[in-house]
Amino acid sequence: MREIARLFGNRAAAYASFRPQYPSALFDWLAANSPGQERALDIACGNGQASRPLLGRFHQVLACDGSLEQLRAAADLAGIDCFAADAEALPLGEASLDLIVVAQALHWFATPTFFAETRRLLRPGGLFCAWCYGLLRIEPGLDEALDHFYWHTLGGYWPSGRASIDAGYADIRPPFARIAVPDFAIELEWDLQQLLGYLSTWSAVQKLQQASGRNPLDELQPRLAALWGDGQQKRFIRWPLHFVAGHPS
Repeated sequence: MREIARLFGNRAAAYASFRPQYPSALFDWLAANSPGQERALDIACGNGQASRPLLGRFHQVLACDGSLEQLRAAADLAGIDCFAADAEALPLGEASLDLIVVAQALHWFATPTFFAETRRLLRPGGLFCAWCYGLLRIEPGLDEALDHFYWHTLGGYWPSGRASIDAGYADIRPPFARIAVPDFAIELEWDLQQLLGYLSTWSAVQKLQQASGRNPLDELQPRLAALWGDGQQKRFIRWPLHFVAGHPS
């Protein structure tokens, strides 16, 4: 966990600027399926992408991350109670939460110890919901270029937990019955520079650059630019979301 926190902490500012936002309907669903709306916790909150939408839906929103740099880089966490902590040992009381969410991070710490911690923290009937998104989809030519970059250029540089994202979290088996979540997806329009900014936040990009001294995006950019056309043009981008959800308590 320390290595992961350091890796994302190194690019905290880019992470805050370029990570896509989650659909509002997801947070409506989370509130509606929690036993109450008193207290929610976002674990591995990063820059607060999943924390901020919980405001207004829950009386108190807490957010924690293993990286102080991530918390410091967040543009706006006003109204959210933030703290740095290990996901497997959280300084909160038993049966004190209605909802726990983990956005794009469960694969780093999906251990028996972590799931025992969620059971300790959630009230009876409390909801646990984690989600991830894998490769974005744009259009066939760009998708092919991004797939090659992901699987071949970066293939040996992804941290081991990334395989769970590739599996859509199907390989994570929590010690509770999973419940179905609607088919939510991130959908937005970006220009080419926004896409490249997002790609710069990938952990494998950082690891390859550290290992070789070269930025792999310098090689990818000309190919994407040729396929994109006018770099200022906005293109529709979609990331399907994959879930692990249930009531551990």
